[in-house]
Amino acid sequence: MDVNYEYYKIFYYVARYGNFTRAARALGSGQPNVTRAMNCLEEQVHSTLFIRTNRGVRLTPEGELLYRHVESAISQIQAAEASLHEASSLEHGSISIGASDTALNICLLPILKTFHEAHPRIRLKLENQTTLQAIPSVKNGEVDFAVVSTPTGVTPPLQEVPLTTYQEILVGGSTFSALGGQVLTLDELLHYPMISLGRQTMTWQFYHQWFLAHDLEFSPDTEVATADQILPLVKCGLGLAFLPEPMAQAALASHKIVRIFLPEDVPERQICLVFDRQLPFSAAAQKLTDDMLGRKSG
Repeated sequence: MDVNYEYYKIFYYVARYGNFTRAARALGSGQPNVTRAMNCLEEQVHSTLFIRTNRGVRLTPEGELLYRHVESAISQIQAAEASLHEASSLEHGSISIGASDTALNICLLPILKTFHEAHPRIRLKLENQTTLQAIPSVKNGEVDFAVVSTPTGVTPPLQEVPLTTYQEILVGGSTFSALGGQVLTLDELLHYPMISLGRQTMTWQFYHQWFLAHDLEFSPDTEVATADQILPLVKCGLGLAFLPEPMAQAALASHKIVRIFLPEDVPERQICLVFDRQLPFSAAAQKLTDDMLGRKSG
């Protein structure tokens, strides 16, 4: 049965109001158009749906049967429209983000704070992930996007967009205070215990490649799972470590750790937004990424 679905909408309003004229007014249409549509619907479903009275219309048993189904369908459609409106107006929604500790501390926290204050009903779900963990999560659609450190190694359809640049510095705890202010070569550095993220991270690979370029092997004595674990271990004297300068500033200012200089700076790294350009963002995710990139939505 090939029925014009607009007829069902008109039928819903006629049945609800029990009057063609009132239904037409609610639909922003004319009473003759409504009458004509209902005549067509009755012909197409091969049933009499209304009994005409002096005061309007009432449903036949067939009309009652159809109305129960149509009312349910219209209610579902209206609920869906309301949900879409709430999502597009940022009244409701959720965003799932894969983020590394470094990205969260250097870049993401103030952006999330401002966004949450402006849109408190948007739920935020953060997955604490290394770059190597976050990229597959984006590929598989497990998160809306990721905010991680370079190198990311992404390939199309994934895309990375730089958000900010940061520098990592070499630091040590009070056990190594004699090295504070000194200049160590990379070769000399190998004589001291080192702390680093594990080899299953892009940070480990970054330093492995940097040391390799100087014909040296990067072989830390202590490997940790997250960047937030490095600073406490440095403070308690387990070894030296490379830390993003913003994450080391407070401990340096309070003299809990010391900076150790190298003949050359560690190559700069970036915090990047990574997303699948083939998948559209929700309105909430679009607004948050626009905030990150400093542009206006829409």
